[in-house]
Amino acid sequence: MAVFILLSTLLVCVVIGVPICYSLGASAAAYFLLLKPSLAGIFTQRVWAGSGSYVLIALPLFILAGELMNSGGITRRILKFSLYLVRPIRGGLGEVNVIASMIFGGITGSSVADTSAIGSILIPEMEKAGYDTGFSAGVTVASSTMGMIIPPSIPMLLYAMVSGASVGSLFLAGLVPGILIGLSQMALVWVISRKRGYHPPRTPFDAADFKNTFKDGVLALIMPVIIVLSVSLGIATASESAGVAVLYALVLGFFVYRELDLGQIGGMLKKTVLSSSSIMFVVGFSTIYVWILSVEQVPAMVSAFMLGLDVHPFWILLFLDVLILVVGLFVDVAPSIMLLCPVLLPVMRGLGVDDLQFGAIMITGMAIGLVTPPVGMCLNVCTKICKKPITEIFVHALPFIICNVLILLLVTFVPTVSTWLPALLK
Repeated sequence: MAVFILLSTLLVCVVIGVPICYSLGASAAAYFLLLKPSLAGIFTQRVWAGSGSYVLIALPLFILAGELMNSGGITRRILKFSLYLVRPIRGGLGEVNVIASMIFGGITGSSVADTSAIGSILIPEMEKAGYDTGFSAGVTVASSTMGMIIPPSIPMLLYAMVSGASVGSLFLAGLVPGILIGLSQMALVWVISRKRGYHPPRTPFDAADFKNTFKDGVLALIMPVIIVLSVSLGIATASESAGVAVLYALVLGFFVYRELDLGQIGGMLKKTVLSSSSIMFVVGFSTIYVWILSVEQVPAMVSAFMLGLDVHPFWILLFLDVLILVVGLFVDVAPSIMLLCPVLLPVMRGLGVDDLQFGAIMITGMAIGLVTPPVGMCLNVCTKICKKPITEIFVHALPFIICNVLILLLVTFVPTVSTWLPALLK
């Protein structure tokens, strides 16, 4: 009866257009009002406790770091530096798009921020260089999926809160899958660009320009190295490293590049508060929802059912991959992680899957949902930039999304892809 009330209320709310975070809250409220009125006080306690996690302090700081990068000229310098990186293979702006997403994702931890920052700069530039607008948009949204896989990662902070796994180890678990996605997408871009004649003609090497570009680019590249190593080696917590990222971006923007001014700070803080508070609502209401599921022993029942099936673990893992992808079609990343992890984690542990590997599976799979309709947050951001329909952008992004799916299967069935690096640096 309890599960029926929870799921039916959630489904009705979602169908009539209530945002997912409020739908979760309404479902939990219906449970207490109809079945446990004497325990209604737990509702506010759990919501507050969920959104008050120490790990989540890093969330608004990473978002703010991304805002400072865009306004402080760091993003533009990363793009220029990336152009020199692809020069030896005669790469063009398509390859730059992928490499810049890898670097940008290693600073902000947000795929949506990646799409907004890089897309607003590169899509118009790619159009001027002769790239098809649909192709430019497709590459942008597909490559931005690395933003939440390559460390630091805001979704991994949420997963760490739910699973209890080490944030530093999770960051390392996502590094290799994220790089593999980037390399595979870059290879595909190179093949398509060569076929369509997108690659630029060779130009004389300008040593002075390269020197200045390299100097500026290295300053930006130091940022993700500081974040990842400080957390992974235990020098700083995720929240402390996020604070360092903000401070570093401020120093570069104000004193090195001198493109920031105090008048911009208020707008950036406002955007940070709006973005992080929406995630906090999801976390808070998801926490009480998951608590109810635990009280009703839903995760234990699901685990017993799945592990009791007379099938090879291969098919269970494949089914869970499909489930993650299907949920990602309709539900945003944060609520998906908060809801699926407590239910699926016991199943994965029963199959002998390490918590770090499952974290990499979950984040890699959920990243695909950002570029698949109907929800697809990155698609929605990109359509505002290039004025193309979501369906057209998705069609152009589909070949690159296949790269993501292949890496998801690799992470699922080859544990060392995600566990090797964390084990190496323990």
